[in-house]
Amino acid sequence: MPKFLLKILKSILKQLARLTVWRFKPKIIGITGSVGKTSTKEAIYAVLKNYRRVRKTKGNLNNELGIPLTILGDWSEEELKLVSRDTPPGEKRIKKLFFWIKVIVSALIRVLFLRKSAYPRVLILEYAADRPGDIKYLLKIARPQIGVVTTVGEIPVHVEFFSGPEAVAKEKSKLIESLPANGFAVLNFDNEIVMEMRERTRARVITFGFAEGADLRITSFENRLHAPINADNISENLRNNLRESALGGISFKLEYAGSVVPVVLRNVFGKAQAYAAAAAACVGLIFDLNLVEISEALSNNYQSPKNRMNLIRGIKDTYIINDTYNASPISMEEALNTLRDLPAKRKIAVLGDMLELGKYSIEAHESIGRLTVSIVDILITVGPRAKFIAEEAKNSGLDEKKILSFDTTAEAGLVVQNLIKPGDLILVKASRAMGLEKVVEEIKLQ
Repeated sequence: MPKFLLKILKSILKQLARLTVWRFKPKIIGITGSVGKTSTKEAIYAVLKNYRRVRKTKGNLNNELGIPLTILGDWSEEELKLVSRDTPPGEKRIKKLFFWIKVIVSALIRVLFLRKSAYPRVLILEYAADRPGDIKYLLKIARPQIGVVTTVGEIPVHVEFFSGPEAVAKEKSKLIESLPANGFAVLNFDNEIVMEMRERTRARVITFGFAEGADLRITSFENRLHAPINADNISENLRNNLRESALGGISFKLEYAGSVVPVVLRNVFGKAQAYAAAAAACVGLIFDLNLVEISEALSNNYQSPKNRMNLIRGIKDTYIINDTYNASPISMEEALNTLRDLPAKRKIAVLGDMLELGKYSIEAHESIGRLTVSIVDILITVGPRAKFIAEEAKNSGLDEKKILSFDTTAEAGLVVQNLIKPGDLILVKASRAMGLEKVVEEIKLQ
């Protein structure tokens, strides 16, 4: 789409979205952070969906087009693929044109004729900050009453487009600064950069985290490769069969104001998922749900977004942790630490480039290389930047024979397929543009 037409479209969508918010007055929950936005969005949706009429941002539509689209309607996955970041700009132009016409016309009809009670009472929106000024623009479309900040890394994703990490944090803090005095700021207690934002808001602050002092605290956290088999008096063969059919996940407890509840999330791994659940629990408390209701909603309703620390079966009796959606230094460290915690005959890490890190790129990749030494049995890197992971791993003591580097995903896929053995646990992670989900396709059990 030509730039001038895109500018006109953005302006139309912005005004229609603002008009829709004014007309229906939904409660808006805004989520920002370097990592964990989408998982937190899904967790909040899981908590609220049985108690409120809720609409959430779908997929990765969290920018100047995606937020208006969420406000203006509940579009199908096929429709949203037309305008997704993953769809090449020149494809399906006619379908895209008709979709935008449909969006504009249907939005006008809703504003004029839809009953207020028929519109969602709660909107859960992701606020991305890829460039300076993004949050400010999005706040002009929809200003939240509840703001959630997940985490901000020392070298955050998209830092390439900012003057430095401090500028990224400042951009994200604008969401918290915008909250009204009767609003709520839900902040990650364990992240020092996030906690500095509490001084910039008039809203009431509720914190979550593992550390003592958080308002809502995560305790007794555990990654489990297999779900627990609770039945007694069964044969060992049957127990093993049940275990093979029950993929694992994480378990932990949430503590708040003297109450404690257990939470189990299946087929996902990592503390990031617990953080997402805890942030969602804080939002549930704001909506007057109790901890038992919140725990049940999370355990029963939460579905982790695709390609984010998902556990799947691989060929040759292996397991794969698929975390190919995106990568930043903080999320890469978390994924590797999760791999460290899980039992396996061999641990293999297939790691690709972390993009949009600018002048911090070499430093960030080398840091990951040092971390792998004490965790992995085999390291496979994909992409020119990831070679710094391999080089630093070798320099830090990982046997050179256990390190393989490839320029492309296609080269790596077949080698990984031939390399893995029964009992292996394989972590696959990189920035989305690297396409490492193709490696997962090569080795997953069909």
